[in-house]
Amino acid sequence: MGSFFKFLSEETDLVLTAIGQHVLISLTAVLLGIAVAFPVGILLTRHKKAASVVLGVFGVVNTIPSLVLLGVAMMVLGLGFVPAVAVLFVYSLLPIMRNIYTGILGVDEKYVKAARGMGMNRMQILRGVQIPLALPVIIAGIRLSSIYIISWATLSAFIGAGGLGDLIWMGLQSFNYDMVLAGAIPATLLALLVSFLLSWAEKAATRHVFRVKGART
Repeated sequence: MGSFFKFLSEETDLVLTAIGQHVLISLTAVLLGIAVAFPVGILLTRHKKAASVVLGVFGVVNTIPSLVLLGVAMMVLGLGFVPAVAVLFVYSLLPIMRNIYTGILGVDEKYVKAARGMGMNRMQILRGVQIPLALPVIIAGIRLSSIYIISWATLSAFIGAGGLGDLIWMGLQSFNYDMVLAGAIPATLLALLVSFLLSWAEKAATRHVFRVKGART
């Protein structure tokens, strides 16, 4: 491990740049995914027949190997940051969308009826009852999507988007295993960190839901 730490000390700027690129690619894709999947997931709860079609289509898309979609994106959008984010954005949608859909529909009907009895309209029920009670399930979808995206973002190096995949790929080409580790270890730690933080948020949301349910029963 001595050579690995020596490599880190000598190439600190290279590693930090790769981490920054990786975080930027992953964060952009996930935030775009949330921005699109959230309203779509809510809309699907109002149109259940369309939901089975939409979720089925995205389920099929998620089975396509990421390198295939990266290749298609490269042909259409060229090289670099934009095609990488575009592909990862597509992959980020299904877990978030599906959990928003199932989370909202999974809210006990008695809470919805109680809110309706208090004179709340559909939008008020959605904002004040369904989304808060579905929040643990929604956060779980975001967590799953984020972990996937951080892992798959290493493949962005193949289309010139940079990130930790660059270090892994260059290290494999040059048989420099210290460089491979310098890319693989931070990518793993990033995924674990995001998983831990969102798991904590999910548990906090679950405790809040139990308190709300207790206050309403």
